[in-house]
Amino acid sequence: MVSEAANAGQELDLSRIPAHIGIIMDGNGRWAKARNLPRSMGHKAGVETIRSIVRECNRLGVKYLTLYAFSTENWKRPEAEVGFLMDLLVRYLRSEFQELHENNVIIDSIGDIEALPAKCRQELESAYERTRSNTGVHMYLALNYGGQREIVKAVQKAMADVQAGILKPEDLTESTFSRYLYAGAIPEPDLIIRPSGELRLSNFMLYQSAYSEFWFSQINWPDFTPADLRQAIADCQKRDRRFGGVNSEG
Repeated sequence: MVSEAANAGQELDLSRIPAHIGIIMDGNGRWAKARNLPRSMGHKAGVETIRSIVRECNRLGVKYLTLYAFSTENWKRPEAEVGFLMDLLVRYLRSEFQELHENNVIIDSIGDIEALPAKCRQELESAYERTRSNTGVHMYLALNYGGQREIVKAVQKAMADVQAGILKPEDLTESTFSRYLYAGAIPEPDLIIRPSGELRLSNFMLYQSAYSEFWFSQINWPDFTPADLRQAIADCQKRDRRFGGVNSEG
């Protein structure tokens, strides 16, 4: 486990910035509890953090940023909290749209979006249509997302194509299978960050994370800063990513 950035001026190799970063935005409830605040205040504070992290990813040249916002398991939470989170999503998209658009961000989503309330789907679709031609960081909000469900749905789509004669079973490879995932064949995440002290994926990008680097921290998401993001990237850059092979030294 690693801790928060000790040096906000951490040097980065800008030629080796991760192309895709995934973040499990955890710790909103813990942050609120530590301050004797309702959980809703933690979620609102977490939204503020999204703004600064997206801005920093854009500045550093990160191509894809996937934010785990609401899992398939989060429906088990109290109905009032789920309703608040859905309303918060709509408010976020409306209030942040102009800045995100002006900063060339593509606003997108992955997950079983059809199960979300209509107002959420409408805002997501509108935001994507208005930003799809942008060339900055491609931000995916993972909503009603579960890695296991994603794999099952991908298999179902591939089977349908086999039955329709579009795909031969022997042509289904790791590469062709990835096209059936929610976001299609985008680069797999180079780095997955999880704050709040938990050491697990929690059903996040199970297929895509086979060779991802992981960075864990005790920081709760509302306290996560651009300096922490840079520290995570710097630590990742120090690692020897061999993808099952060997380095030049054997």
